[in-house]
Amino acid sequence: MTERVAELVAPIIEEFGLELVDVEYKRERSDWFLRLFIDKPGGVTLDDCADLSREVDPLLEVEGLIPHAYRLEVSSPGLDRPLKKAADFVRFVGERVRVKSRDPLDPDHRGHARKTFRGILQRADDESLTIAQQDKRGGEVTFRYDELAEANLDPQF
Repeated sequence: MTERVAELVAPIIEEFGLELVDVEYKRERSDWFLRLFIDKPGGVTLDDCADLSREVDPLLEVEGLIPHAYRLEVSSPGLDRPLKKAADFVRFVGERVRVKSRDPLDPDHRGHARKTFRGILQRADDESLTIAQQDKRGGEVTFRYDELAEANLDPQF
């Protein structure tokens, strides 16, 4: 469902000069929500979200992809934006990130496997990424994208 929605709305989002970060479709209590997370350099505004929502909502209704009532929400991915595509990682080289692996790993040979890694994104290409860990032990760890369960920017305040 989310892939079909993404394909349908992608041309409109691009016309607005925005990037589709993620599509989420889920039930919360008794209501269904379709969430479009968008971004652009410098961040999105409330007007960006409202304008896109007004354009996308009728298209989704006409196409009838979702067979029951739902609420459409268009929003920014937030400061802890998810990183989904190789291009996302390339774009955010130099930023602090948090990645979770699918399985426990010990890529830095510390003697214990774990799933969560934090640090500065040093390098990224089409197949892998490297993080410089910022803890006491430091060191770099490299992951293939297929090893990751999720990844996000990890802003520090």
